[in-house]
Amino acid sequence: MKMKKILFIEDESALQMTFGNMLTKQGYEMIKAMDGRTGLELAKEEKPDLILLDLILPKMDGFGVLKGLKEDQETKDIPVIILTNLENTGDVQRALELGATTYLTKANYTLAEILEKIEKILS
Repeated sequence: MKMKKILFIEDESALQMTFGNMLTKQGYEMIKAMDGRTGLELAKEEKPDLILLDLILPKMDGFGVLKGLKEDQETKDIPVIILTNLENTGDVQRALELGATTYLTKANYTLAEILEKIEKILS
């Protein structure tokens, strides 16, 4: 079985590390991007199986990344989990309309719960 690849686009390095370690332990290959533009480029190059995306990012916000992913034939079908601190229903709505698979607010979910969501989407 091929190792599933997860791209994590998040500018908070502590979170990148915690999550990256956890997912690597679970047998996923982790690709990291610290800003939106790099994230979008990596998505096109690496074709990950799933993308974890923060909305508040340098160089290009998560909405821009999402739009870019969905407009590209090669990346439009990659599931995207939004993982952010933004709880505004307008943001949730907008992200889902742009094609996000799931919207998770960082404060409301434990790492284990997020992992569960990832596994469900990838199975």
